[in-house]
Amino acid sequence: MTTKVYIVDDDIQVAELLAVIVEMAGFQQQIYTTSREFIEQETCSSDIILLDLNMPDMDGIEVIRELAAKTCDASILFISGQDSGVLHSAEKLARAHDLHVLGSVTKPVQIALLQQILQDASQLKENSANRQNATAELASVDELTQAIEQHQLLLHYQPQVCFQTGKLVGVEALVRWQHPERGLVFPNLFISVAEENGLIVPLTGEVIRMAVKQSKHWHQSGLNVQVSLNISAENVTSLTLPEQLSDILNKQHVNTSLITLEVTESSLMGELVTSLDILTRLRMKGFELSIDDFGTGYSSLSQLHRIPFTELKVDQSFVMQMDVDKEARAIVKTCIMLGHELNMKVVAEGIENETIFNALKQMGCDIAQGYYIAKPMSADNFDHWLSRYQAQLQADNG
Repeated sequence: MTTKVYIVDDDIQVAELLAVIVEMAGFQQQIYTTSREFIEQETCSSDIILLDLNMPDMDGIEVIRELAAKTCDASILFISGQDSGVLHSAEKLARAHDLHVLGSVTKPVQIALLQQILQDASQLKENSANRQNATAELASVDELTQAIEQHQLLLHYQPQVCFQTGKLVGVEALVRWQHPERGLVFPNLFISVAEENGLIVPLTGEVIRMAVKQSKHWHQSGLNVQVSLNISAENVTSLTLPEQLSDILNKQHVNTSLITLEVTESSLMGELVTSLDILTRLRMKGFELSIDDFGTGYSSLSQLHRIPFTELKVDQSFVMQMDVDKEARAIVKTCIMLGHELNMKVVAEGIENETIFNALKQMGCDIAQGYYIAKPMSADNFDHWLSRYQAQLQADNG
């Protein structure tokens, strides 16, 4: 997949300078000095747009509106002489329109910073493309029902390591579907189908059974790691969930303390009393509770005050931008401080490079997760990865 960079800036000297920087980073480039001319251009998901907010014919905010109307899936990096507050507002507006935003940089542009952003974005797009199924067709209800009944679902595990020691402390279990004809199908093509057609409860039950079975296998092999599982809004309002989970773990002789249940803020926005009932009982039974995607909801502090969470997971949208966005960095730092004040472990997900890893370590974050550590992988591949990782860790520590 070839990355092409579109430069939208009315100052031809600035545009030509940006073009040189882009080419030095190894990418193709195309200059547009008017927004209206650029809007006519067809872009694709591998493309990157360097957009100056202060365009005379159509300003950057209007361009955002037009790109959203076209359902543009290219990535956008804002470049402007405007103050950081305006840039940050433009980013939030673009994200509210479901556009993919890389962040923003102020003029004069730092060459090394811009080249690093472009290279990181290109790598992320390649990683994302590799994670996505080649067929973008949503699963049918009948297909998914059959997949659950015939045990076609499987789990991939993404490692979580301690910032201070580097040691493996846990994994997040992520569901996949080994389709007999389409190959490996990723959750973006079937989770929404499950949620909208009453299949999320049996699907979650299947995921829990697989994860608990794997946890037992690791425990018998001498590996005691935390296994994190995502549970949906429907799960959170199911009064039978605590007993269902406890029965599964008791049958496999797995301690409930080894299982962390991840709940997104958005899933708690509905029946708050019922959710509080269920989650409190889960804690009483020994399960760990994590509030996932923290910082993206509308009542974060009230949820933390109400529900006995043991872990706070900083949303990756902030983590991935913190090396280029001061506001994102400040939000991450505040989340870490808040989590620690409330006696919670803090996990940062979406760590894609060493710079972000080191910054989080200096902030005192507890647990790291992301492609910089390792991508999600099958249980067999995880075992091979762990052997290599532990050997390297031992060698690094002398």
